[in-house]
Amino acid sequence: MSSRVIQKTFRTERLPHIWCPGCGHGVLMRSISVAIDELGLDKDKVCIVSGIGCSSRAAGYMDFNTLHTTHGRALAFATGLKLANPELHVIVISGDGDATAIGGNHLIHAARRNIDITTIIFNNNIYGMTGGQYSPATPTGDKATTAPYGNIDKPFDICNLGAASGATYVARSTAYHAKQMIDYVKKGISHKGFSLIEGVSICPTYYGRKNKKGNAVNIMNELKDSFIDIKLKDKLPEEKIKGKLFIGEFKNVIEPEYTEEYQKIIDRFKKGR
Repeated sequence: MSSRVIQKTFRTERLPHIWCPGCGHGVLMRSISVAIDELGLDKDKVCIVSGIGCSSRAAGYMDFNTLHTTHGRALAFATGLKLANPELHVIVISGDGDATAIGGNHLIHAARRNIDITTIIFNNNIYGMTGGQYSPATPTGDKATTAPYGNIDKPFDICNLGAASGATYVARSTAYHAKQMIDYVKKGISHKGFSLIEGVSICPTYYGRKNKKGNAVNIMNELKDSFIDIKLKDKLPEEKIKGKLFIGEFKNVIEPEYTEEYQKIIDRFKKGR
């Protein structure tokens, strides 16, 4: 990232960030910052909203209107912001626990309403900031401080969850596939409706250590080797995609947007109908 983008989009007096060495969150935060810059958005019309967790620290570093809210409630606050000022580009940064556990109900209803909010979920498969507990995205069998013998729960597929709930733009990338992450964030912000972009991150300190994944380079290489573009799913032989995970765009449709539909109610009321 160029020094121009850093000076333009970050609160440089708060850098360096406090994330652990090797954490993927810095890469994902950079992707958001570059996407906003490349879209040429007015900083005064961008609001970054976050909840609680490692990922939610990003709001404090980014030099836009920012709102650091309570655990799991970022989308509730963001919905209020968007309804109060539909001209704002409201971007929610959340984690896999923040968004799909305590905030899961807010996620599915924001998606159901198709309100024009871009939600970016930093998924590192664990609760990092609060001590390494397993999350709704922790793979079955993997270990965490609250699952020392292995997690028996089936994890959410965050993109499938968002798409099924009504999100009209859904995509996934990883901290390794940083260029694609920028592209999907740009498309999500530009999309009129609820956008969900999952950014698969890495956590060497808790998830990696507990599951003997090696150092940050090992885990980043695992992202490189594990994920392939969804466009290739039907083009590659079965043995090439066995055990693979997918990045790419999973949904991109146009449906009525919530704040616009709400304005129609207001307009009808003003006309006495």
